[in-house]
Amino acid sequence: MEKVTGETKAVGFEVGARKTFDISLQKAWDFLFSDEGLALWLGNIAVENLSKEAEIKSGDVSGTIKVVKPYSHIRMRWKRADWDNTSTLQVRVLDAKGKATISFHQEQLQDSKQRDEMKAHWQKVLEKISAKLS
Repeated sequence: MEKVTGETKAVGFEVGARKTFDISLQKAWDFLFSDEGLALWLGNIAVENLSKEAEIKSGDVSGTIKVVKPYSHIRMRWKRADWDNTSTLQVRVLDAKGKATISFHQEQLQDSKQRDEMKAHWQKVLEKISAKLS
């Protein structure tokens, strides 16, 4: 059987996108979870909604926060309104020798088409973040 890019045995399809920025981990996290940063990757929600088990709804995205570890990562159930399935999204901010790497990792995607769609989406999000942090 031929292996399809991004397909896993246990969690369907997965995709990741990351970019390193010439700022500290703290500044990257603070931006990512500010109103301006959240709008770029999650939509217009209030920062105080980012707590474990909080329900998220913004535009065509909904979900539930499962893990919040400040200055490290957030993990959530994530779904687009036009999807039949729900995926898992993890957003990490990693120290990269004094710089910060912002990473989006999504799993439990339905198929390679959905994987390609989300790969393009997260790359575009990183470009928007880059434009704001440059």
